[in-house]
Amino acid sequence: MTAPLAPHTTLRLGGPARSLLDATEETTLIEAVSHADAGGDQLLLLGGGSNVVIADVGFDGTVILVRTRGIQHTDGGGKVVVTAAAGEDWDALVAHCVDEELAGVECLAGIPGLVGATPIQNVGAYGQDVAQTVVGVRAYDRQANEVVTLGAADCAFTYRRSRFKDDPGRFVILDVSFALDRAPVSRPLRYVELALTLGVPVGAAAPLAQVRDAVLRLRSGKGMVLDPVDHDTWSVGSFFTNPILPAPAFAALHARVRERLGPEARLPRYPEPDGRVKTSAAWLVERAGFPKGHPGPLAPASISTKHTLALTNRGRARTAHLVDLAREVADGVHDAFGVSLVPEPVFVGHAWSEGLTRARRPAT
Repeated sequence: MTAPLAPHTTLRLGGPARSLLDATEETTLIEAVSHADAGGDQLLLLGGGSNVVIADVGFDGTVILVRTRGIQHTDGGGKVVVTAAAGEDWDALVAHCVDEELAGVECLAGIPGLVGATPIQNVGAYGQDVAQTVVGVRAYDRQANEVVTLGAADCAFTYRRSRFKDDPGRFVILDVSFALDRAPVSRPLRYVELALTLGVPVGAAAPLAQVRDAVLRLRSGKGMVLDPVDHDTWSVGSFFTNPILPAPAFAALHARVRERLGPEARLPRYPEPDGRVKTSAAWLVERAGFPKGHPGPLAPASISTKHTLALTNRGRARTAHLVDLAREVADGVHDAFGVSLVPEPVFVGHAWSEGLTRARRPAT
């Protein structure tokens, strides 16, 4: 008997799995993975389903829902290390840390999903990402058939990437440890919009609860806090990552932007420590001709009416509709500016190839 997967994703999209298991204990999780590996079964680990696009045909294998729980605190080295099981709700963990006056993840409030997914994507928002606080990831190594602990350096964090994303399927994350500051105020605020909302200068701090509340308000205004009756939240959040370009490539892009939009056009510029430059995918999408709400209120899948980078299921979409929209946007940005947008979510069951139309070029 097959089991529906769409209800287990924030997009509410995707076909069924051949079998579906709940893993509420760590031992159960490891045993289920080991059993599937020994039998040569295809395996998909699913947490909050907030960063996956599952094909309409579904997944011909076993899906394990990670539902392990547990939070522990350890003092040491001037920090408080908070270790949370992979199945803990991420936003609930942020709220817990704020309540305990532990600083370092307060800007990551409202992000959907579970703790175990956060190192994979190096989840980040409003000037913070988990790479700034992760000190250990305990995982089951499917190649070595053993439980291992990886330090922060072993995780190879970069912008929205990690060792876990670059080597998919090898590690089953069991818990994650974060080194936080015992303080009633935030770490220095680096995101201009958030600092303005709080009425403080960039680089200043603010009370943890106020920071979390401000982040939740900002995210809600962009449709980035889950709401079952708001189709703008039926998404994976930002569908494309912000391009990070070598300085000469950024200069060439800026020249192309001015040629297309006029000499007064100013491409957003965010210098990276390694000399590269990050720019805004949302800015490029909008100026390539894809406004909020595109292609319209009657479309089965559309850009959110609140956030340009969120591609949404309006309640009657299939995965193919969403993929077609993603291709249209990626092709449009490439045609306008020569930039290839990179999708952020994980595609399951050949979802990217399942669109109703043929892509002119891949988005990566």
